[in-house]
Amino acid sequence: MKEYVISKNDAGQRADKFLQKAVKNLPASLLYKYLRLKRIKCNGKRCDRAQKLCEGDVLQLYLNDEWFETVPTELAFLKAPPEVKIVYEDENLILLDKPVGLLVHEDEEEDEDTLIHRLLHYLYDHGAYDPKNEHSFVPALCNRIDRNTSGIVIAAKNAETLRIMNQKIKDRELKKLYLCAVFGTPEKKKDTLKAFLIKDEQENRVKIYSSPRPQAKTILTAYETLYTNGRYSLLKVDLLTGRTHQIRAHMAYIGHPLVGDTKYGTQKENRDLPLKFQALCSYQLEFCFTTDAGILSYLNHRVFKVTPPEFVRQLFGERVYDRLD
Repeated sequence: MKEYVISKNDAGQRADKFLQKAVKNLPASLLYKYLRLKRIKCNGKRCDRAQKLCEGDVLQLYLNDEWFETVPTELAFLKAPPEVKIVYEDENLILLDKPVGLLVHEDEEEDEDTLIHRLLHYLYDHGAYDPKNEHSFVPALCNRIDRNTSGIVIAAKNAETLRIMNQKIKDRELKKLYLCAVFGTPEKKKDTLKAFLIKDEQENRVKIYSSPRPQAKTILTAYETLYTNGRYSLLKVDLLTGRTHQIRAHMAYIGHPLVGDTKYGTQKENRDLPLKFQALCSYQLEFCFTTDAGILSYLNHRVFKVTPPEFVRQLFGERVYDRLD
């Protein structure tokens, strides 16, 4: 028999959802069978699959030892360096400045040095996270940006923060501004662009259309030209909708692809440039809560910025770079 005492990070979940995380080796069919047979109890009584767990509840699992995995002696995230660039940190969340070239999560090509692994290593070293003390929660990133895009990524240090942030992002109660450099000079200094986007999963790219299409999603991209030298323009972009590759594809669609972007621009345009990646940075984050934010209410109306990206200095010079700093 094994017991789990429900911690603050575990509370608020359905019993079956908690058990699927805590006892990963147990097949779902057996989980529900053991719940029916009362081999899984809560506080000594029958446990219903949909029962919401409260802090301090005790789950008793009368199961064979084979279903319980032990915390590995070697933690995978420790293979990643613990270095993270912190924009802001408190007891609930941490804002990270992701560098160009680093994946946020592992993929088929990279499964060790990722932003989430660096974060877990950092928190582990600072005593803010230890897998041995958690049954179902792991600190998590609340948003993601492309490998070759730099800038702010939000991470939750506890389960309540993760739930709140996921809902706030879904309800668009955060404002994220981007800086990007494009070829040429947009016709209008400020504009809000509207188009329709379809994602090609196999090609990992999107296509933009001027009129509605089946399965197409509406996109709205607001931009303002901050500076232009004729060849390149520096734009501030507000994503009014958040779709895959939206800024890169939308700006290319209107004839101003991002500098360094060979997916939506061309190799010819980018030949001999100092950039080997798209000139795009998630530059500023503002918390704009319009509904209750619970333990995160203190963040409302706060604004956070990262150091201006290096491509600003490379393409527009020191004077423009210093103006942003």
